[in-house]
Amino acid sequence: METLINGLHHVTALAGNTQRNVDYYTGILGLRLVKKTVNFDAPDVYHLYYGDETGSPGTIMTFFPYDGIPRGRKGIGQLTYTAFSVPVAGMQYWLDRLHQSNIPYSGPNKRFNETYVRFEDFDGMGIELVFTDEDSRTGWKNGSVPAEYAVRGFHTVTLNEQNPDRTIRLLTDSMQHTLVAEENGLYRFQAGKGGSGNFVDVLQSPDAIRALQGGGSVHHVAFSTDSDDTQLTIQEQLLSAGYQVTPVQDRNYFNSIYFREPGGVLFEVATNPPGFSVDESVAELGTALKLPAQYEARRAKVEAELPPIQVKQY
Repeated sequence: METLINGLHHVTALAGNTQRNVDYYTGILGLRLVKKTVNFDAPDVYHLYYGDETGSPGTIMTFFPYDGIPRGRKGIGQLTYTAFSVPVAGMQYWLDRLHQSNIPYSGPNKRFNETYVRFEDFDGMGIELVFTDEDSRTGWKNGSVPAEYAVRGFHTVTLNEQNPDRTIRLLTDSMQHTLVAEENGLYRFQAGKGGSGNFVDVLQSPDAIRALQGGGSVHHVAFSTDSDDTQLTIQEQLLSAGYQVTPVQDRNYFNSIYFREPGGVLFEVATNPPGFSVDESVAELGTALKLPAQYEARRAKVEAELPPIQVKQY
């Protein structure tokens, strides 16, 4: 069977103050700002992408920062926690780093024979660090975190569902995921080769409150596919299964389709090519404001409306 879904591609969330967002993800988590562009539907708002050196699929955390946005609320119908992979040897380093940064955390905790800690960013977005030596990715070597302890990329995401049955059928029937573990109402699925970056966790929370979107809320989660052809195939399969899927959207760095899974979380399927070096070199990623073609004629106005960003050098 042809592989249509490889695993995770990116996660996109809403944030508040832009500079605080940059400080958190480049300064505290040590990710690279790989692209500085705008929301294609609202060019007065940044779209910031963080990841490894090149912004590889499965490492990309992105944000729409709206200064002054009210905080969201975690609950059912939402992706509530995004977990990143870090080496086991870095556990004490990360615990000390969180403590020194005045970031409260819970843990270390255990889940599926793995150890993790849980905390939030400045806007309340749920983050986890999973300590594993089974992830061969290298992460961003030139950031604020020593290379040997750097974030490798995503490990998993947690979907909070009131009744997960239909979501599970979507993952297994249409999106090529396999159930690999279950404990205490938490189901883990893997796509492709499995391992960090290819997991999705589904949490059954029948009595939880419904989520409210706002600062710190995940807007959508994107899954990776190899090409335009594989994307069209999965689009056809989803349409045949009764899902309301958008036409293909050109996002400059990948093409996208969107649909809502049965529990309400917005899903995207994004192509791996062309990638973030299509309009600036790998060495210069994230240094210049890149605009989609439809906004280039308005560049001066767009730049004037956006707050300045400073990425500290480490």
